[in-house]
Amino acid sequence: MKLHKGLIAATVEALQDIFIRNRQADRVVEQLLKSNKKWGARDRAFIAGNVYEIVRWWRLVKYVAGVEKAIENEDFWRLAAVWQIIRPVHLEGNDVRDSLPEWPELEGIDPQTVRQRYEEGARTRKIAQSVPDWLDEIGEAELGRQWADELAALNNTAPLFLRVNSLKTNVHALREELGYELTETVAGVPEAIILKKRLNVSGLESFKNGLFEVQDAGSQLIVPYLDVQPGMSVIDACAGAGGKSLHLAALLGNTGSIVAMDIEHHKLQELERRAVRNGVTNLRTMLITSDKIVEKLSETADRLLLDVPCSGLGVLRRNPDSKWKLKPDFLDKIRNVQAHILEKYSGMVKKGGKMVYATCSILPSESEDQVRKFLLRHGAQWHFISEHRTSVARDGFDGFYMALLERK
Repeated sequence: MKLHKGLIAATVEALQDIFIRNRQADRVVEQLLKSNKKWGARDRAFIAGNVYEIVRWWRLVKYVAGVEKAIENEDFWRLAAVWQIIRPVHLEGNDVRDSLPEWPELEGIDPQTVRQRYEEGARTRKIAQSVPDWLDEIGEAELGRQWADELAALNNTAPLFLRVNSLKTNVHALREELGYELTETVAGVPEAIILKKRLNVSGLESFKNGLFEVQDAGSQLIVPYLDVQPGMSVIDACAGAGGKSLHLAALLGNTGSIVAMDIEHHKLQELERRAVRNGVTNLRTMLITSDKIVEKLSETADRLLLDVPCSGLGVLRRNPDSKWKLKPDFLDKIRNVQAHILEKYSGMVKKGGKMVYATCSILPSESEDQVRKFLLRHGAQWHFISEHRTSVARDGFDGFYMALLERK
C-alpha cells in the first residue's frame, strides 16, 4: 500500500498531542478527523487506525525504532515510519515492508535493521505486548498464569457492542433497521447487538432517536445483576455519564425512581441529555459535594449500584493510551477511594435491600479483595450472595467484576 505524506504527518501530529500534550487519544482523533473535510473514508480509517495502533504498541514501536523517549518531531516521524515497516508482520502475519518513500523525514531508517530489532523485542513479554514494567509485574502478581492470556487479549481491537433501549424498541426491530447482515445477537446478553462493521453510529437516526446506546456486552451484565423489580427505588451512586442509569430505567420500565449521583456536574448534565433522548422519565440527578449528601439518603434505596472509580485495566483495548498514563501510586489512591465508597455509600440501602459493587478492572485488589475486606468489617449487617467476572480472553467482553450483596 502506498504511503501518503499528508496522512503520516497527521498521524505524527496526533501522537504528539497524545504523548507530549497529554491529551486523550479518542478526543485527539475525533478532532483531527474533523479538521480536514478533504480526507475520504479510506484516509480517515488510515489515520485513526495508525494512531490507535501505534499508541497500543507504543513500547514495542519505540524499542524497534531505538527511540528511548519521544520528544522531538523527528522522533515521532521515525516511530510512525517504523510502524509502517512492522505493521504487516505484527498485525497480519505477512512479511515486513521492505522499503519506505524517499522523504527527508525518513532518512536513515533501514527496514532490515528494523526487522532484527522487532524479532529481538518479540522475545520479551513486556516489550512484545507493550506494557510498562510495573503493570506487567502487578498483572502477573495478581493474576498469575492468566495474565499472559488476558494481556494479549487486551491488545486486540475492541468490537462495537450496542445495548438496545427496550423503552423504545427491541432487538429484532433494531436489527431489521440496521440490517441483519451487519448485526449479530450476543449469547447470554439479551439486549446486546454486535456490529460486524464499524460505523459512525452517533450519526444514525436510530441513535438520535434513542433506540440504542453504545455499551460493551460485559458492562450490560452489571445492571441485571442488581435484580431490580418494577416500582423500586434505585440509586446509581457513581453514575458518570449514566450508561448504567439508562439501562436501569429500561429494566424498570420507567417505573419506580432512579437517583443518579456523581461528583462531576458535567457528567450528570450529559446524563440528563441522554435520558431525554432515551425517553427516560423516572430519573433525577444529584451532585455529590460531600459525604453528608450520601448520609441524608440513609436507608432509602431498595437497590444500590456502586460502579466505582477504578484503574480501567479491564477496558484497555478501548483506551490503549491509559496504560501509558496510569501510574502505580494511582492504584493505591483509587483502592482507598473504592474502600471509602463501599464504607460510606452502602448505608443508603434499606434493610433487606441489595447492592452491587462493580469495577472495570481485571485486578482482584480493586474487586474481589475490596468486597472481602468490606464483609470482614460488616459481615454482621451484610450477606454475600454471588459474584461474576467477565474476561476479555475468555468471553470477548471487556474485563468487568460485579458482586451482589444483601443488607440483612
